[in-house]
Amino acid sequence: MKAVVTGGAGFIGSHLVDRLVSEGLDVVAVDDLSTGRLENLARLRGHPRARFVQLDVAEGGALASIVDGADWVFHLAGLADIVPSIERPLSYHRADVDGTVAALEAARLARVRRFVYAASSSCYGIPDQYPTPESAPLRPEYPYALTKLLGEQYAIHWARVYGLPVVSLRLFNVYGPRSRTSGAYGAVFGVFLAQKIHVTVVGDGTQSRDFTFVSDVVEAFVAAARSDVSGEAFNVGTGQPVTVNRLAELIGGAVEYIPKRPREPERTQADIGRIRSVLGWTPKVTIEEGVMVLLQHMDAWRDAPVWTPESIAAATREWFHFLGKAEAPGR
Repeated sequence: MKAVVTGGAGFIGSHLVDRLVSEGLDVVAVDDLSTGRLENLARLRGHPRARFVQLDVAEGGALASIVDGADWVFHLAGLADIVPSIERPLSYHRADVDGTVAALEAARLARVRRFVYAASSSCYGIPDQYPTPESAPLRPEYPYALTKLLGEQYAIHWARVYGLPVVSLRLFNVYGPRSRTSGAYGAVFGVFLAQKIHVTVVGDGTQSRDFTFVSDVVEAFVAAARSDVSGEAFNVGTGQPVTVNRLAELIGGAVEYIPKRPREPERTQADIGRIRSVLGWTPKVTIEEGVMVLLQHMDAWRDAPVWTPESIAAATREWFHFLGKAEAPGR
């Protein structure tokens, strides 16, 4: 079997590539390296069943020859983060929407057996219901959330109109080794690990997130590919949210609190009843086990941004300006 993973040099994508190769599949990892890193695939360098192609997925027709003959396509390529999406909405539309349409078309023309799309739980905005089911209203709050939702809608549409076997996975707060640690918004774990002696918490720390370990997320992608389900979206989370204060406690260090950001949910919590019953998937890694793994890889976080109240205020100024309709703190 052959699989193509777009965004294959990224955080989740590279773990998925590892998993598929270990299953004996021939895997092509596609990435433009705008946020992905070749070192994420270093252990597979020279492997007979793994190949890397540097490519902008949104370039029309660029994927056609790569996807030809593929059984499974996993589409994880795209831009993430809230603030850059507010500052550069057209870049996000090109990467997350145009790129998804290009991947869908390549998969359709190649008659692939399964197309699995990496969606985002940010599509729910600030939910009315916890845990949040897939049937909850979709209210994206910022351009990144909107473009990921539009990508999912295209994927489901391609399933309905063209019969392309599609499954969309709405991911909740994924963490683990190789998660991004630089840029306008480093992953919260990278930031906390870099700040281990002195942790800066946005808000009062009582906000909670459904943190899901990357190996569990990878298993969800594999379960979706092996299923005969099509045209449906599933939440991927633990259903067990953890407060930011608890996360800081597990990592260790003194804590400093700064003002919260506007229109940010106090809680994320996935209702995972459907993915359990339909795909037979369930998370296995607890937050304590996951943090222990990260603490064993402290060197990996040396380049993570070390936030201060001043640098956070500067980095989130556009967030406050557009979403809060007010100036950021410290301006």
